[in-house]
Amino acid sequence: MKAQTAMSGTSLLSLHQDLINGCKRGDQKAQFQIYKLYYKAMYNISLRILNNPMEAEDIMQESFLSAFENIDNWSGTVSFGAWLKKIVQNRSIDLLRKQNRIIFEDIESYNMIEDTSDDSININTVTESRLHRVMETIKLLPEKFREILSLYLFEGYDHEEIAEILSISGSTSRSRLSRAKQKLLREIEGI
Repeated sequence: MKAQTAMSGTSLLSLHQDLINGCKRGDQKAQFQIYKLYYKAMYNISLRILNNPMEAEDIMQESFLSAFENIDNWSGTVSFGAWLKKIVQNRSIDLLRKQNRIIFEDIESYNMIEDTSDDSININTVTESRLHRVMETIKLLPEKFREILSLYLFEGYDHEEIAEILSISGSTSRSRLSRAKQKLLREIEGI
């Protein structure tokens, strides 16, 4: 039994590499098998970024097509799954940027972070009119600040997740968030 388990682990690894090699040759059966192995995880990654099931489905499909078309560019230095995940993340973020959409639609449904530090933003105490002006001010901030505010405050990602999504370090995420809050506070002081 142990020999069979060891053999099946080895054959599973070989099967996975065989599927990737098949994808490189354009084998549709191999592509479908790879799709079945990864589609749920890739859909969930996109859904978490986009918060829209239909868009997440589209991005997931487009990402697989792109991966299969560009599979020769996969270096093998990272796992195929990690490479595919990066494609999904990038395409999801690109869609947000293309639509110039930061998730503000239903601001009251978000659990705003109430932090007592001087640079915190307690949206719950702001009047609706002021809230609208604050949201408009956020839209005018540089993209890197809008992204951080959206991902951290509205989407609920932690700094490690943001770092992975934006391909930055966790410390860069923290410092950008701090600078974004400071810039936003400076911009809205007159409001």
